[in-house]
Amino acid sequence: MKLSPIEIHVAGTRLGGQLVEPLTGIPGVLFIHGWAGSQERDMRRATMLARLGFVCLTFDMRGHGENAGGLRRVTREENLQDVLAAYDALVAHRQVDPASIAVVGSSYGGYLAVLLTARRPVRWLALRVPALYRDEDWQVPKFELDRRELAAYRQRIISHEVNVAIQQARRFAGDVLIVESEQDEIVPHPVIASYLAALISARSVTYRILADADHALSSPESQRQYDELLARWMREMIFGARS
Repeated sequence: MKLSPIEIHVAGTRLGGQLVEPLTGIPGVLFIHGWAGSQERDMRRATMLARLGFVCLTFDMRGHGENAGGLRRVTREENLQDVLAAYDALVAHRQVDPASIAVVGSSYGGYLAVLLTARRPVRWLALRVPALYRDEDWQVPKFELDRRELAAYRQRIISHEVNVAIQQARRFAGDVLIVESEQDEIVPHPVIASYLAALISARSVTYRILADADHALSSPESQRQYDELLARWMREMIFGARS
């Protein structure tokens, strides 16, 4: 806590006091949805965290949501620019503490969230089934990437020496939550293991596996488990930082 001595003036008398403040202001939380997804599902989680006193921002990247017609043309570079713009909009909010930003990314959004940390300050990083891609073909529309080659790439441990996202995970110095789905058919365990092995600079790393959950959290039970896990971790991290 931050303690500041103050004087209170009343009836010609000075009263001594101490102003007790949290070390952080109001945290901002940026949600980044997955490939071919939208902000719709994030809205429920943003509402949940807003009730805890956080300022949350959800948004649709280019090629998604109302702009889904452009899905076949959008590149990873363009979507990263979308994420940067959304981050800047959140930080510009008058109530948000720029030093207290959390980013919650799912799948493709988790991959972009890691890349975001190289360009903007992030204190807390929550990654649900974060995806991984080769550095090559960065400006090629993501829809055109070879799916079989990508699936094979994700079946082995990837070193920070050959992948920018893994390299940035290695540099990240904040707190991290990584959530894996036990029955994930898109992001297999080696991808999660690659991220976990890289997080050597993180302040803390929390790793959880959602039992019987698939990549999209198709069942209400898996969604409930993730929601509770995310809320619990956010409370622990952010309220802990305020003490």
